[in-house]
Amino acid sequence: MQNQLQRRNDLIPNLVETVKGYATHEESVFKEIAESRSKLLGAKSPDETIAAANQQTSALGRLLLVVENYPNLKANEQFNGLMDELSGTENRIATERQRYNDRVQEYNTARRSFPGNLTAKMFSFKDYPFFEAPPEAKQAPKVNFSKPS
Repeated sequence: MQNQLQRRNDLIPNLVETVKGYATHEESVFKEIAESRSKLLGAKSPDETIAAANQQTSALGRLLLVVENYPNLKANEQFNGLMDELSGTENRIATERQRYNDRVQEYNTARRSFPGNLTAKMFSFKDYPFFEAPPEAKQAPKVNFSKPS
């Protein structure tokens, strides 16, 4: 899971720089991506990693919505290559997220079942959190191109 999240983190700056040339007024999207990238790199626990990855997923969704409003950007070869790489990485992340959740389910079940529950209690083993999509991932991101008054 970590290597796929790192791969996405490595691709994002190139994608962002390509899009920035076309969408200079969408700075909030780029700031959110940079913040989530920093949080992911600095995550020390599974909970922090999950929260940062979910924030990054939401920010990327907003970035992709910005891209839809720039037809010339979609024709750019460099951008298309980066998008293909990012799309492949997102698929790998989804697969790794599912594998992680399967292992967490196995661990949590074994921890609660006999005789594992005795060992878990003796050594204070805790449940691991599932890697779930953030609630905002269920809704299409909104981008507003009008300037605030």
